[in-house]
Amino acid sequence: MYHTVKPTSYNYLFSADLKPILSVDPGDILEIYTEDAYAGQLHSEADLVSEACATTQFFNPQTGPIYINGAEPGDTLVVDFKSIEFTRPYAVTALIKYFGGLQSTNTTRMLQDALPEKTWIWDLVDNNTAVYNKQLDIKLPVSSFCGTMATAPKLESITAVAPGYFGGNMDVPDVRPGHKIYLPVNNEGALFYIGDCHANQGQGEVTGAALEIPAKCTLSFELIKGKSLEWPRVESEDKIMVIGSAKPMEDAARIAYGGLIDWMVEDYGFDKLDAYMLVGQIGGLYVGNMVDSLYSLCASIEKKYLKGRK
Repeated sequence: MYHTVKPTSYNYLFSADLKPILSVDPGDILEIYTEDAYAGQLHSEADLVSEACATTQFFNPQTGPIYINGAEPGDTLVVDFKSIEFTRPYAVTALIKYFGGLQSTNTTRMLQDALPEKTWIWDLVDNNTAVYNKQLDIKLPVSSFCGTMATAPKLESITAVAPGYFGGNMDVPDVRPGHKIYLPVNNEGALFYIGDCHANQGQGEVTGAALEIPAKCTLSFELIKGKSLEWPRVESEDKIMVIGSAKPMEDAARIAYGGLIDWMVEDYGFDKLDAYMLVGQIGGLYVGNMVDSLYSLCASIEKKYLKGRK
């Protein structure tokens, strides 16, 4: 079955207490519309976040939750991410007062003033394969992904700007079309959320914002019954990846690499110490975000080193 999900309002929490907007079966195809992280309030370089978003109060509107029939706690939800189509001809990014990796925040308190606010508009060009900023006369390639993808956490409601074991605002560029994203099911129906699409983003999202853009995401779901996950996993054609979110950053790295080793042991037959040694030599690791309430890191290993073991 085919579903189009075009909400008239959005949620700002990952929560099991919010009413599902749709129920679907595994295998159904969904077209899900998302809004940008600023709730669509920035339209020009004259718009500043503190003014344009003053009535919004929150960032990162989410489409969801979506109830997946048959999903039960202890299962794994597999998201087959098929495509992203932009629904606006430009992306926007901005500096926000007291937010970002290179200025004071409410949790890293300093005495200096906040950096000034500023907004940049990047127009889609070249058949939506690139974005161009006229002020800088710079063109960047489009590399689209979703900054947020989640199932509802079990016992609490968590802000949509936070990542965690349930997924959330990880800002990891490998949560992208063509990849499969594995998320833990913590509640009946899984309760899936998606949003925060990016046209591009540097590793770490150091300013606190990517090239934010609304989009239509096409995907489907599968369930792995009776297999529980501790942290989100991602699979591409040539890699397996695990995302860990924590502070300090080294704990996020430990979660990601530890989960990757678990995956190699569980599904590829490695001895734990052999897997540990191997990722020590050939493992990949990058920062998704270094600005949110928890930092997200993504650990990976190429499948060519796992061949013949599955």
